[in-house]
Amino acid sequence: MPQLQISEIFCSLQGEGRSTGFRTAFIRLTGCPLRCSYCDTRYAFTGGEPMALEDILHQTAQYKVKYVTVTGGEPMAQPEVLPLLSQLCDQGYEVSLESSGALDLSGVDARVIKIMDLKTPASGETSANHYSNIELLQPQDQLKFVICSEADYVWSKEKLLEYNLAERCELLFSACHGYLAPTQLADWVLRDALPVRFQLQLHRILWDDKRGK
Repeated sequence: MPQLQISEIFCSLQGEGRSTGFRTAFIRLTGCPLRCSYCDTRYAFTGGEPMALEDILHQTAQYKVKYVTVTGGEPMAQPEVLPLLSQLCDQGYEVSLESSGALDLSGVDARVIKIMDLKTPASGETSANHYSNIELLQPQDQLKFVICSEADYVWSKEKLLEYNLAERCELLFSACHGYLAPTQLADWVLRDALPVRFQLQLHRILWDDKRGK
């Protein structure tokens, strides 16, 4: 029976993106090939426990939610995440996948909302960006930039133009917690009239780094 290595499954308020504030079940997979400088889920690099897909679905159902987010680590590092995503969609959830964008997303069920990062220079992982994934993004999807500095901001603006991203999907600009003042990023976005959604990490504001929140 297919299994996935699971770091944690919990219910909280969605902290980012279009469904911010809604009760959401989070399925966090273990393992990630990247080591971003600002990562706030290093505990998910290793450990966890193997779980059968049906057990994951059963535990998720206990939360009685509309929204489910599959995250990590990097969920795409485990191939069995693809049938999990499809089965969650089959059960009527609004399913989102949070991915670093470093691995191929072509196998993801079309019903899933892809929330993909482009890694900015301060992450230390720009070489991991899998730019061909941009072609897979649809209007329902979201592309996120975690911005740590003015250099990151300039780089991100250049990518918006280079790939005509505003015509492809929703764009998220997030000030990296502890690196860049949110008001500074907000001022830059307003000054440059960027077609992006400025966001704060609601879960960090409410619970800081508390695990499982």
